[in-house]
Amino acid sequence: MMPSAAATRPLDDAKARVRQGAAATTPPDLLLALANDPEVTVRAAVAMNLAAPAQVDRMLARDADERVRTLLARKLAQLVPTLAHRDRDRLREQALDTLTALVEDEAVRVRGAITDVLKDMPVAPRRLILRLAQDSVLAVCEPVIRLSPLLSGEDLLALIAQAPSPATATAVARRAELPEAVSDAVAATADTAAITALLENTSAAIRETTLDMLIGRAADHEAWHAPLVRRPVLSARASRALSDIVATQLLDELASRADLDASVTAELRQRLSIRLKPAATAGEPAPDLSQAMSEAQNLFADDRLNEDALLAAVHRGEARMVSAMLAVAADVGASVVDRAATLRSAKGLVSLVWKAGFSMRVAGPVQVLLARLAPATVLRATAGGGFPLAVEEMRWQIDFLCRMGR
Repeated sequence: MMPSAAATRPLDDAKARVRQGAAATTPPDLLLALANDPEVTVRAAVAMNLAAPAQVDRMLARDADERVRTLLARKLAQLVPTLAHRDRDRLREQALDTLTALVEDEAVRVRGAITDVLKDMPVAPRRLILRLAQDSVLAVCEPVIRLSPLLSGEDLLALIAQAPSPATATAVARRAELPEAVSDAVAATADTAAITALLENTSAAIRETTLDMLIGRAADHEAWHAPLVRRPVLSARASRALSDIVATQLLDELASRADLDASVTAELRQRLSIRLKPAATAGEPAPDLSQAMSEAQNLFADDRLNEDALLAAVHRGEARMVSAMLAVAADVGASVVDRAATLRSAKGLVSLVWKAGFSMRVAGPVQVLLARLAPATVLRATAGGGFPLAVEEMRWQIDFLCRMGR
């Protein structure tokens, strides 16, 4: 039986042509004609037709309307699992060639449609996955980088190094089961958002040395504090270091971890108790100043008045002893240190730490204990570990504190 004329040529009615374009029984020659139809709805119907031959798909891949190209891209991407079982036959290669061309399409919508289908597909062509992962647009690259099982550790390291998108490293950091080498690469970047994502990724493997390095940088990055406290594994050293910089609420959470040794937990609880202890009121007797100064002078005479001794006193919460040690080491009166603490002067205390010959390693804990500043508000070291104030500024601060008592 010969096909009717209506079945071999486009119909006059646009709705009828849409039905022709969508029908699996429409002849290839007619689909080719419909792929050139002036009505976008007709071309869209052809683009979605699974029976459309490769020649028609190639033509529609160059369609002027990105909506048509998007529908075609989604169709071809959804056919990938079927194509994967065909051993390099001509039709498979033609379909993949067209899909490869669409991966390079100028429209984000088209590339995004392919990403949406292929992002977690284990049989997707690796070359397409790599190209999508290297896209500069977040909506295209991020799902593939985060979810594709086809990306190796070497691929991820290359993506971090190339950084085709500003959010590439963040997408890598959010991958499940991230290996240590890739975590190291993320941690070595200056991308604070990516490092935050890495720390929040509890399935990411992070070396202890890498975690220690990040904790050393965390004083200036409050967004890292909570995910650091909540890492699946924390060493005693890391826990102690975090206790110096995190807010009281997070210190409470840190001290409540079940995986820490009892001695570490007790130490953290003591530090928390010191934080929560109210300042002495006017009606309460002050600790013996002369005794504290005498002990500090003895330490100085024995060459034992060093940073470790000062930090030990800070961690015991001995504010009077810390003030005395700082006064003796800086060669100022105890009243000068007390004045800086009463004024809650971060600059004043940092300047006294500098004059005492100590480093910024002790400045943060001293500010928290003596001035009762929140860890997030204390003055921190520069990127190179130096003092954040100019020498002239620190000299002025000390002179100001000394003059106030005259």
